[in-house]
Amino acid sequence: MANLQIVPACKNVEAQYVEMMVPLYSYGCEKKVKKTLAGIKGIYSVNVDYNQQKVTVWGICNKHDVLNTMRTKRKEARFWNDEDNLEMEEDSQKDPNKPMKPMTLTTVRSLSWKAWKMVFKRSYSF
Repeated sequence: MANLQIVPACKNVEAQYVEMMVPLYSYGCEKKVKKTLAGIKGIYSVNVDYNQQKVTVWGICNKHDVLNTMRTKRKEARFWNDEDNLEMEEDSQKDPNKPMKPMTLTTVRSLSWKAWKMVFKRSYSF
């Protein structure tokens, strides 16, 4: 359900191009990017230019959703145009009281048993 996109059902819906700069380290990364973006509904084609580190997506989609999906695989992904990046930064700065993610036990569970013993070492000297 989380991957569903809401596309307005009006007559003037047109496909758009979304261009992103994505760091690609190997041709395996290229396949991973294509596979990730192909899963979004409404995308017709994904072109990856390894030499320019550029990904072009064509389809009926929200460009911010495409970028957020891309950031699940490549955190440094950003729009190709600087104007779009500035718009994205302004949107994120509008809500400074955004709630932080709660700490979960999964981050704490990553400690080994030896590390736990050192953290909770008992000292009998008073």
